[in-house]
Amino acid sequence: MSGLNDIKRSFSASYLILRAGVNAVHKIAVLVLNDVVPLDFGIAYQVFALASQVDGSNAYEVEVCAPERTIRSAGFDMQVRYGLDRLELAHTIVVPGCEDPFGEVPEAVRIALREAYVRGARLASICTGAFILAASGLLDGKRATTHWRFAEDLAKLHPEIQVEPNVLFVDEGSIVTSAGASAGLDMCLHLVRRDFGQTVAANTARLAVAPLYRDGGQAQFIRQELPGSSTSLMPLIEWIRDNLNSSHTVDNLAARANMSSRTFARRFQEQTGTTPLQWLLTARIDRARALLEESETSIDQTALLSGFGSAVTFRSRFRRVVGLTPTEYRRRFSSAN
Repeated sequence: MSGLNDIKRSFSASYLILRAGVNAVHKIAVLVLNDVVPLDFGIAYQVFALASQVDGSNAYEVEVCAPERTIRSAGFDMQVRYGLDRLELAHTIVVPGCEDPFGEVPEAVRIALREAYVRGARLASICTGAFILAASGLLDGKRATTHWRFAEDLAKLHPEIQVEPNVLFVDEGSIVTSAGASAGLDMCLHLVRRDFGQTVAANTARLAVAPLYRDGGQAQFIRQELPGSSTSLMPLIEWIRDNLNSSHTVDNLAARANMSSRTFARRFQEQTGTTPLQWLLTARIDRARALLEESETSIDQTALLSGFGSAVTFRSRFRRVVGLTPTEYRRRFSSAN
């Protein structure tokens, strides 16, 4: 895999520049194999198709590709228009899961995926699609996730992968993997947000009648507290969201929940799949994204309203999470542009 990474670094930048000059529209290829999970496929196709309907933006061009023209699925067959050669044109390749995650991945598929990665295409998997990327050697040395039922299997089959079993998706930049089933929706909306900003992603989520993002990860579906139960932290989470500009520590949040700090941290992790401080950072970054896109607040004001305190801290953490400075992000995604 290290050899692939070396080739990718030397080739992908120039390739993407040339390709971007030819194609103004972001090309999505949904790669389907036999026994594809219908829900995974539907999410992969529909989210990007809906994003193209937002404000008539035509953000994406979505194509379905396969190693064979007829693909078998649960209860029906699918006639696929494009073959593997179409992957050469894709900016992003999305791989839905298959009913049997342990099935053999055709060599032609593994080669096509590796070549696409070297060219600089972004690869994404939904649910057990991670097993297809893993079989192609593309997840070696990376963090990844899959459906919680198969996370342990993925880790055993591919010990070189750092499997994250309790998250909705993992973004490693050029490779993004999602957890099971509807977590693919979270991941695809995340990719839309990466490509076109918070506003386009929010409008896409609205068309899909889905939340733009959900708190926590798969842990909330493995072990779930009812919202109205005495141990549910949902009221506190909503209060935090309404008071992001205030200073918060684990100790004072635990006191507000009438728990010890240790019990609070454990229950927060159980119910959201993440730590209190990581959840808080994500919520503040999302608040900052919205302000940068939809308002003319200064960077200093955005830092205060999002709860970062100082502009220096804000710039550092925003860039680390988003990959752009606040000014660069506003220039790229502001609704005023």
